[in-house]
Parts: sequence; C-alpha cells; structure tokens
Amino acid sequence: MSEYHLDFEKPVIDLEKQINELIELNSKYDKDLSNEILALKEEKKKISEKIYSNLTRWQRVQLARFPKRPYTLDYINRISNDFIELHGDRKFSDDQAIVAGIGSVDNNEVVFVGHQKGKNTKENIQRNFGMAKPEGYRKALRVMKLAVKFNRPIICFIDTPGAYPGVGAEERGQAQAIADNLVEMSLIPVPIIVIVIGEGASGGALGIGIGDKFIMLENTWFSVISPEGCASILWRDASKAKDAADAMKVSSQDLLEMGICDQIIPEPLGGAHNNYDLMAKRIKDVIINEINNLNKINSSALINQRIIKYEQIGSWQ
Repeated sequence: MSEYHLDFEKPVIDLEKQINELIELNSKYDKDLSNEILALKEEKKKISEKIYSNLTRWQRVQLARFPKRPYTLDYINRISNDFIELHGDRKFSDDQAIVAGIGSVDNNEVVFVGHQKGKNTKENIQRNFGMAKPEGYRKALRVMKLAVKFNRPIICFIDTPGAYPGVGAEERGQAQAIADNLVEMSLIPVPIIVIVIGEGASGGALGIGIGDKFIMLENTWFSVISPEGCASILWRDASKAKDAADAMKVSSQDLLEMGICDQIIPEPLGGAHNNYDLMAKRIKDVIINEINNLNKINSSALINQRIIKYEQIGSWQ
C-alpha cells in the first residue's frame, strides 16, 4: 500500500509494517519465520475485508479523492492501445482538465472524454485539479460531435471536485457551456457510457455526465455539491462534511438504490489504487458489454430511452 493512508486504514498499515519487518528478519538471519508471516498475512486479509466492506459514506468520499487513485488517462492507456488525444475547443484554448480523443476498446472504435487530475503539484496546476473551464466542456462537445460523425460510442470518465468557479471561466460562459452539453448530449444519436471513477461534484460532473448508462466504481461519489460545500451552506461549518455526506446519500450504493446509477463496478480490496491493471480490466469488460448491448438499439430509440431515463429520476407518484 502507499505510504500515505487514511485514518481508518491504520490497522491494515500496522499489520503490513509487521509483515515487512518479519520478511526482513527472515532474510537477514538463519531463522524460518514463514509461518508467522503467513499468519499475519491472513490476519491482514481478514481485517481488510472487514474494514473495506463496512465503509461509511464519508470514508468512500475520502477513498474517491485518494491521491494515488488512477485517473482518466491511467484507464484509457490500459483499455486502449491506440488512443489519440485531440486538443482545443476551436474558440479559446485547450483546457487540460479535460482529456478527449479517439481510440478503440478491442474491436470497438470509440471516443473517450474525461476529467484529468494531476499526479503531483506541478501536474495539478497544469490540470487545474480536474476542474474544467468552459473551453474544456466545449472541447468535450466538439469531440463528441466527431463521435456522431463517425458513428462511434462515447465513453465518459467523471472525476472532478466541480467546474472551475473563477472569474475568467464565468466571463467566458461556464454555465452556458455546461447547459449546452446537457442539451446536446441528450440528443446525441450514438451510445454514451458514463463512468464515475472518483469524485462527481455538481455541474462540473454533469457537463460530461449525460448518457445511456451511468456506472460508478465502488468507492466513488456523485452529488449536486461536495459534502464540505453542503455543510458550509447548511450548518456554516465545513467540518460537518461527514454529516452532509450521510444526509445527501452520495455513495455509489445510494445512487444505485435511487435508480440513478445503473451498475457498480467492484474495486480491488482497499481501493482502485491498489491494482490499476485489475481495475482497468473490470472497466474494460463492462464497457465492451454495454457497447454490445447499446449497439443493438437504433438511434431514435436510443435517444428516447435516454430522455425517459432522466425524466424518471426524482419522479414519484
């Protein structure tokens, strides 16, 4: 596991340290400690399963934000071996908080769009911490229109703390850019598969989040606002983010039960960051399956189903 860890992971980290110490002793001295090492590994596995199968909503929010977690390009580069990134919105600039381009998933030619965070401080400044500006959403829509032109399914990866709220972004039409995407994506005549791989906050997530299938990784969250933002508004206290996460029901399981999420993809024990390749394989398998199913539906029926899907969210009798 990473040197950086969350508070609730401490029992697992402590056992891992003990295992590493025994392995080091075993190699240094002529003494067989294999039984002790095996016993500790079994104990670590049991404790890990107990911890990660009973996570609170706030703990899942923390895992979704984990700095070692795989991001959009980590998945694309494992899912597609011929990805070509396309740049710029043809109006203002190239927003690096959004990546978009063409590629394939096995024999399926697709278009990829997703939020991209950085792996370190320099990259995060370059990627604006995954917070897109209007030009990012316009770039995404430009590439989605290429998908329509060449009849390619669209794969969207969501991972953002929200759209960028800066003055320049607002001056260039942040709200309008997101609204345009909502309308346009509703009527796109090719399959759209949306996958939440980390955080899904506010209009920043919705801007590339309209699709035929809405899928979430196990330890992700999706909501109209971040738990901290909600707590600041309701209680004037951001430290009550845990209570806000519970009140808003932000987890993947919550959204599945509410009928917003269509499917949850299980993560490796401890989170997606513990096995990039396995997580990418699970996502790839789901994408291929969904493309095969959605390709059987003609474009007009696809659009009608998509509109009905969103009309039913939040409706009651």
